[in-house]
Amino acid sequence: MTTTSYGPDVIFERQAGSAVSRNSGEPIPSGKGFGSVFTDHMVRIGYRAGEGWHGARVERFGSVTVSPAAAVLHYGQAIFEGLKAYRAPDDRVLLFRPDANAARFQRSARRLAMPEMPSELFVRAVEELVAADRGWVPPTDRGSLYLRPFMVATEPFLGMRPAEEYLFCVIASPAGGVFSGGSGAISVDVCHDYSRAAAGGTGSAKCAGNYAASLPALHRALSSGYDQVVFLDAARQADVEELGGMNIFFVFRDGRITTPPLRDTVLAGVTRDSVIALAGAAGHPVVEAPYTIEQWRADATNGRLSEVFACGTAATIVGIDRVRHRDAEFTVGDGGAGPITARLRTQLLDLQYGRAADVRNWVRAVP
Repeated sequence: MTTTSYGPDVIFERQAGSAVSRNSGEPIPSGKGFGSVFTDHMVRIGYRAGEGWHGARVERFGSVTVSPAAAVLHYGQAIFEGLKAYRAPDDRVLLFRPDANAARFQRSARRLAMPEMPSELFVRAVEELVAADRGWVPPTDRGSLYLRPFMVATEPFLGMRPAEEYLFCVIASPAGGVFSGGSGAISVDVCHDYSRAAAGGTGSAKCAGNYAASLPALHRALSSGYDQVVFLDAARQADVEELGGMNIFFVFRDGRITTPPLRDTVLAGVTRDSVIALAGAAGHPVVEAPYTIEQWRADATNGRLSEVFACGTAATIVGIDRVRHRDAEFTVGDGGAGPITARLRTQLLDLQYGRAADVRNWVRAVP
């Protein structure tokens, strides 16, 4: 073992023989698509009540062994994050707002009664993996390296209380475009019989159960030829809240932009927050206000609504053109991604790839 220190409280062991094994110019191994091919290494850190975080190490990517009685398998204490590493034109490798992901990871942990990981440790863990697998970061504009930090309860215990032992890991997968198609936009199915989250629930936490609950509706949408599903509020099935894994924005002919407000049923997306700032700087202030599916349909029909887009780490920013609502379908604008959607996407990608001035200190170079 060798050790790498990132300050007095954060020391990682590096498994022997875990050197970088590929060059960034090599083609990414083919697979079934996004999230099915993984890099050579992973980060592993343990937590035990009374001892705290311990055993931080970079090791070869491999299986994780837990007891059949592990609390995560029975009571679902599982949270995760998603962020990316980008290769700049000068060959630096950049992270985009990892501190925001660290803060959200802490909020998710609090909601599920899990230990909060210090922000410095979270970011350093991500940097350690990227440094070990730097060669997996694709060249500029040919993709990115998707990073998945996650934490699960590993204590073998079947009683009803928060677990006292946890495992935190970071794994990585090379990423191209999540959605295929030439229009630059996706189609969506509006769900009326399933709810993603309810008031007082876990909708604002990035926990595994939220995504499991969304899968029947997503499966139905995919089976019907749509790319994603839109969820409405649980109480009235009226207000648009978010897609299965992305936030949503509405762009009007007069330049106004609206997005659903943050509450305990909507995830506070890092990309969402970035879009609000970029749109405001470009002269399109964003209003965070409720917006119903009936308003969406009416405004698309009468022409008041010109563009709709979704955003998230995996897809960045993608337009929404075709919408199925109950038994009818309508189209937003002229179809495809609109001009404001396209400009915001370009601005965001220019920041993430280090091509634009980072006036907000959002970009962090990996040592």
